Amino acid sequence: MADLELTLACGDYELTRPLTEGHIKAEGITFVPDTRYGARERHWAMAKHNAYDVCEFNAPAYVMARDRGFDWTAIPVFAHRRFRHGFLFVNPGSGIREPKDLIGKRVGGTNFQPAGNVYMRGVLEEDYGVPHDSVTWFTERGEDIDFDPRAGLKIVRIRDDQTLDQMLFDGEIDARLEPEYPAPFLNGDPRCVQLFPNVKSVEIDYFKRTGIFPIMHVTVIKREVVDKHPWVVESLMAAFEKAKTIAMKRVENPRVNPLAFWAEAWFEQQRLMGPDPWKYGLGPENRKAFDKIVEYAHRQGLIGRKWSPDELFSQ
Repeated sequence: MADLELTLACGDYELTRPLTEGHIKAEGITFVPDTRYGARERHWAMAKHNAYDVCEFNAPAYVMARDRGFDWTAIPVFAHRRFRHGFLFVNPGSGIREPKDLIGKRVGGTNFQPAGNVYMRGVLEEDYGVPHDSVTWFTERGEDIDFDPRAGLKIVRIRDDQTLDQMLFDGEIDARLEPEYPAPFLNGDPRCVQLFPNVKSVEIDYFKRTGIFPIMHVTVIKREVVDKHPWVVESLMAAFEKAKTIAMKRVENPRVNPLAFWAEAWFEQQRLMGPDPWKYGLGPENRKAFDKIVEYAHRQGLIGRKWSPDELFSQ
């Protein structure tokens, strides 16, 4: 019997390369991989055009999609996780010195729904007393999943002739919450600095307090694929697990990575987070992490109810 051919869109990550480059295969499946795009383009294509059979996708936006009846399911393969305290930037001239100074301020970002933004707004509210609706959010583009902001939530779309970079420099916004590092920060511009200057220690403290390594993306599958071929779930889980095992074995070799202190970082991660902080499946740690981002999405008015992991994942 011929393999089932499935399109697969994901980032070009060490964790997934053994699959996307064909070094291993999923039993009974031939992938047509697409790693050309960043998260923005990939998520847009899936949300607006249902473009792929299997797709790495924004975690809270996936729950939003299910909340709105999208014919998708997902497997608990989390190829992208990231702590988010380091993605909040301020212009020092705005007078913002600590998180509570954000109350009443104007904060820019790509859009409202990036997983990192949803998560960090939740952290600001829960840990630092900054209600998400106490800030005016300025966005530069539309949302992947359509939603109507609830009363009291202030979202302003900037004009086509405006840029977040210049708005921060000119004081038209006071801060930025971004899914990636903005160009001024990467270029060392003193008008764009991280709000938390000791980011690493803050994020380590967060992990020690909560045990959560935040989940950013899930792996979405078209429901019709699983309905017609229910065996693909087990095949996909096994293949992604095998790819991750190969990747982790490869990158533990310090010669693979052009970083001077790679080995020290690798050992530090193991001491702090255990042998496999990137684990897949719905074990206790992943349930806790996923429940947290669902909680934040619900609190911010993105979903109508709190969904449980068992409703959202096939495994």
